[in-house]
Amino acid sequence: MKHFLLALATGLLLALGWPTNGFPVLLFVAFIPLLYVVHDIKVHDTLKYKGWRVFGLSYLAFFIWNYITTNWLQYADIFGACFAILVNSLLMAFLILIYQAVSKRTTINKSLCFLITLWICFEKLHLNWEFSWPWLNLGNAFSEYPKWIQWYEYTGAFGGTLWVWLVNVILFKALLLFFKFSDKNILKRAALQTTALICIPIAISIFRYYTYTPETHTIEAVVLQPNIDPYSEKYNATNKQVGNLLQHLAKESISEKTNLLVTPETVLAENYGVDLPSFNSSPEFFQAKAFVYNYPNLNYLLGLQFYEKHTNKANILPTSNQYNDHLWVDYFNSAALINSDKTALIYHKSKLVVGVENFPYQSVLKPLIGDAMLDLGGTVAMKTTQKERSAFTLKNTNYKVAPVICYESVYGEFVTGYVRNGANVLAIMTNDAWWGNTQGHKQHLSYARIRAIETRRSIARSANTGISAFINPKGEFIKTLAYNTQGSLKASIPVNTNITFYVKAGDYIARISMFLALGLFLITFFRKKRY
Repeated sequence: MKHFLLALATGLLLALGWPTNGFPVLLFVAFIPLLYVVHDIKVHDTLKYKGWRVFGLSYLAFFIWNYITTNWLQYADIFGACFAILVNSLLMAFLILIYQAVSKRTTINKSLCFLITLWICFEKLHLNWEFSWPWLNLGNAFSEYPKWIQWYEYTGAFGGTLWVWLVNVILFKALLLFFKFSDKNILKRAALQTTALICIPIAISIFRYYTYTPETHTIEAVVLQPNIDPYSEKYNATNKQVGNLLQHLAKESISEKTNLLVTPETVLAENYGVDLPSFNSSPEFFQAKAFVYNYPNLNYLLGLQFYEKHTNKANILPTSNQYNDHLWVDYFNSAALINSDKTALIYHKSKLVVGVENFPYQSVLKPLIGDAMLDLGGTVAMKTTQKERSAFTLKNTNYKVAPVICYESVYGEFVTGYVRNGANVLAIMTNDAWWGNTQGHKQHLSYARIRAIETRRSIARSANTGISAFINPKGEFIKTLAYNTQGSLKASIPVNTNITFYVKAGDYIARISMFLALGLFLITFFRKKRY
């Protein structure tokens, strides 16, 4: 029962520390109960099935965390929610099982170091493999407290993950020593160490917060929130009707000085979308072009779905959708920048939602489960991507905008690719309406604040049903438009040209952790067991 309650405590502490309603200080002690469970099971010689006990209790802790913080997925699809919650909890529990195996063969210091680096490697894996789900990466937990994490411009969100684990490990080690020697000085020293480890980074961050000033140049931007119900209205309305609505909303805020107008993702998605090869002669292009004609400084960043047909098998891609023996279709979740130039600039979303926009590991899974796709919200079809991040040059300015589409905004190093390609402003185009008025859309908005700090770029965020917002380079909200509200927002936002250390270095903490974790693992299992 004691072990059960301790595992329960870890799960609840992790959940209660998570945005947007949680208090992240709880994460600094959240793993201690579970670590103690693993240690206690290891030192009790009479217990049987130790590995299964560790795995089961770890799974309980992580299931509680995953369920409480991401159960909003069920509002789009029950099966998809179950898959994400159950499998992610399984992977996290497996990490603790590996840690237990290592801890039996080496010192506590080495085993805890291994655990920290292993967890960071797991988070890095979640940013890159085809079952990608980085929503619960620990560094995201501080998104509602931007004054605490201004140093993310040097470390990225992995700095937050390392921060959480270091404090947990110091307190856990102190607790073990106290139980062994019953010396209160051990706890006092640990309290001083952890207080310093928590407070010093926050103090440095607050100093940076009040001394940091963005560059003086600004652009005027407008974001649109059409508030279209994706389950009923979106796929029943024509592109012309939606285009008229967007222009009506834009006119409420736009002026002759407006440089950037941003819509949500795939706001134009009638039938199968717009034919990509003929877009520059399509009704959708000319409708937008006619609107832009009245505003000489305007750059219209439009979210839409494209398709491209192939009848020649030689042209098909692994992501092509086959309709018959002679027809394949590529679908794209895209952004098009339309201004006074003759043709549009186009970017195709490249970080795709698992099971909705991509089929993970097709060559292995397709023979087993056929064409099954999870439905986490959206048009269920394989999407085609592009390799490089595009930064669109804004007409009549010297600046570039990044068309960050929906899920892409959760990926720190991925977003730095836009900045390395010249982006001075980030435009996030999203549709979070699939999950209703839950923590899903609130967390997604909150994570965008981290991207602003990491890159020191202003963000113009257009969300179909909300929350649309402007975020400054310090991660603060300039303006927001409430959820389930139709309207537009206008703001003058700073444009920066400086490059942060994190933009240059990327996820270096994760890369270092990979080498350390591998080294510690090899040393542990290729040396004589310690008794």
